[in-house]
Amino acid sequence: MAIDLLNHKLDRAFDHIDASGTGVVEREDLLGLGARILVGFGESPTSVTGASLVSSFDGIWSTLSRTLDRDGDFGIARPDFRTAMTAAFVTGDQYEPIFKPATVAVAELCDADRDGRIGPGEFRTMLCAFGVAYDDVDEAFDRLDREARGTLTVEELVLAASDYYRSDDPNATGNWLFGPL
Repeated sequence: MAIDLLNHKLDRAFDHIDASGTGVVEREDLLGLGARILVGFGESPTSVTGASLVSSFDGIWSTLSRTLDRDGDFGIARPDFRTAMTAAFVTGDQYEPIFKPATVAVAELCDADRDGRIGPGEFRTMLCAFGVAYDDVDEAFDRLDREARGTLTVEELVLAASDYYRSDDPNATGNWLFGPL
């Protein structure tokens, strides 16, 4: 895998979690990202969809901690985050059982009206929760909407996340998930 590309994408993911910019992420930071997503869509963390998101984000944290052989109460610095994400989800076998359910939960939240389609406004709400620059959202949506339908399917968004976190192809469509690299 192209290490520079992977590290760049994982660094961006780290920054999404480390909203306060401390250089260390903790469980509460990852759950805070989940909370921002839930608030953006007006979803309660106790609803079925909200609980699924919280549970899946907690599973990601547990897997990262376990991969680093740490107690889940300790923070993770950027280099260790890269190491754990790569070992668990990129080259390891934990993407499907742990990480993918989180991407499905986020994508299902984006489909706020449950019509199977994610419109530009719903996509913008999600990316704003991740801290993506407002100006990058439209281009990201257009790049992911390869058939120019004006919507994305839940499945397309889940596949884009897989591309983003796992593909070593610098031209993979999913690399646009959070705007230009």
